[in-house]
Amino acid sequence: MTSPATAKSTTASTTASSTANNAPIPFIDLAAQRARIGARIDEKVLDVLASCRFVNGPEVSAFEEQLAAFAGAKHAVSCSSGTDALALLLMAWGVKPGDAVFCPAFTFCATAEVVPYVGATPVFVDVKADTFNMDPDSLEQAIAVAIEQGLTPRVVIPVDLFGQPADYDAILPIAEKHGLKVLCDTAQGFGGTWNNKRTGSIGDATATSFFPAKPLGCYGDGGAILTDDAELVTVLKSLREHGQGVDKYQNVRIGMTARLDTIQAAVLIEKLAIFEEEIAARDRVARRYNELLKDVATVPVVDPRATSVWAQYTIRLAPGVRDGLADRLKAQGVPTAVYYRLPMHLQPAYKHYPSAGAILPVCETLAEEVISLPMHAYLDETTQDRIVAAVKQALAEG
Repeated sequence: MTSPATAKSTTASTTASSTANNAPIPFIDLAAQRARIGARIDEKVLDVLASCRFVNGPEVSAFEEQLAAFAGAKHAVSCSSGTDALALLLMAWGVKPGDAVFCPAFTFCATAEVVPYVGATPVFVDVKADTFNMDPDSLEQAIAVAIEQGLTPRVVIPVDLFGQPADYDAILPIAEKHGLKVLCDTAQGFGGTWNNKRTGSIGDATATSFFPAKPLGCYGDGGAILTDDAELVTVLKSLREHGQGVDKYQNVRIGMTARLDTIQAAVLIEKLAIFEEEIAARDRVARRYNELLKDVATVPVVDPRATSVWAQYTIRLAPGVRDGLADRLKAQGVPTAVYYRLPMHLQPAYKHYPSAGAILPVCETLAEEVISLPMHAYLDETTQDRIVAAVKQALAEG
């Protein structure tokens, strides 16, 4: 099996040329990964094309078995996206109008988007300043707010933001005390661990995404649910196939069409085979970033109980510095991204929903200070040094 280091050598001349010419650096280098395993993926995709089993082909069930084994879960149910994975679980649990679902406000909209789908009410929770993940104290406050407003607390959706698992040691007892289902949103964190347990084997169920930019991504949209609950799996498989019963022409519940395409399953089988190595490579890149940038920025912190898959490498800067830095880096061919400029409780489509407080101070502060740098398993030291030098220069000039 080719190693990430070997894969890097195949593009070494290109990287050197890009560095010398100040050419744009990819934010996530999918091409480097494709250089490593593209031939294997092409072969598996051609097998699917030859079989013409484009929906529910054997690769789908094979991938589900391998995914569950990787995560340490009893079952995996693949689906069409991470958003649909979240929605399917709320549907399967019968979440309905009058129910409250608790979401961190510092996340991508999909986490909360699925709650109104089923008529329920998202209630927004603040996050911790160090890990950016759900604050258990704010969760308790949000539950109290929901009850005061006559809502029934039903589900909490911790998000494993930027690759790091949430504080499940604190969240799970709160959920048990209030009778909440725990739906772990590990769209960014799949492959990480909490107390040596993989994401996907924590809580009542886990939803993840295989969007191409994710640490484990396919060549389009895709997602999955992981759980130990066999009865839940039966309902989920029905819901993702129009609520079918004994066959597709018997409909026993209101469902949707949310299958993972066979071609995407074939791609994911090959990517899962190298995922452990890529996680280790991402961690090396992140640790090196931390060492090189700790004197000029607030670098990310990983809880000692956790490991991160580093879906993003995100630093914090003093207020007012970020946008100038981004402009200077762009001029030097270094891309950046901001996740997230506007917390969920301030988004136009969501600001009428309840929150743990009128102000969620940590979310609102982070939204003004965070910026993410290029991060992927194939980021070589030469390119990383160029990024770091550009950051330091830009901050010195700013």
